[in-house]
Parts: sequence; C-alpha cells; structure tokens
Amino acid sequence: MIALGNARLGLVLLVALTLLRAGVTQVDKNAEEKKDQEPVYDLVAGITPPRLLKHVNPQYPPDWKGVRVEGNVGIGIVVTSQGIPKEPKVIKSLEKDLDQFAVDAVRQWRFAAARKDGKPVAVRVTIEIEFHSM
Repeated sequence: MIALGNARLGLVLLVALTLLRAGVTQVDKNAEEKKDQEPVYDLVAGITPPRLLKHVNPQYPPDWKGVRVEGNVGIGIVVTSQGIPKEPKVIKSLEKDLDQFAVDAVRQWRFAAARKDGKPVAVRVTIEIEFHSM
C-alpha cells in the first residue's frame, strides 16, 4: 500500500514538474518578447530627436515612365534605440503605389537613435516623402 502511495506521489510530482516546466518555458518566451519590446517615447522636451544616417529614395518599377502625381506621403514610424525604423504606417496617403514606394524606402533608412538622459531610446516620428512630377 505504501509503495502504491509513493507511486501516486511520484506521478503527481512528475505531472507537477511537467506543468511547472511548461509554465517556466511560457514565462521565458514572454520575457524574450518583452525584451524585444522597448518603451516608445513621443518627441518632447528632454528627448534629442533621432538623426538620419542613411537615406534611400523611393524606387519605381522599370515600366513606370515617371511620376505624374505631386504631393507628400506621411509615414509614421518608430525609430528603435538601435536606429532601425519599424512599424511604418501611412498616415497621409497620396496614391496607393507611391505610398508603398515611400514605405519601402523608409524601411531601409537608418538613424542615430534618439536620446533621453544620454541613453538611446525608441521614439515615434512622422516622415514626409515629397513626390514631384518627372
């Protein structure tokens, strides 16, 4: 009878350990996701804005004969503390294809990160890409 009780106890402990390990794994995955997320600031007093290091112009397909539309495409992005643009969203549209060309170009841009208290931080910024007739 005691052996059976110990077997049951062993099985309960094994199940508990298995569940605990699964929980720890889930916590570890959540910790990894949170590590990739960083606080994002708006540009306010006390935060030095990011500085553009690498600028890429929008590229047009070879079959385009030139731009016939003039105006600006507004793109909201988060510039990470590593100077990488992420989460681009068109906030002022001009024309569907031109909007996409602008987003594709901005994804390739690189920045010196914004700074708060001397440390690099992620910030939200809006970029305007101007298109002229060609």
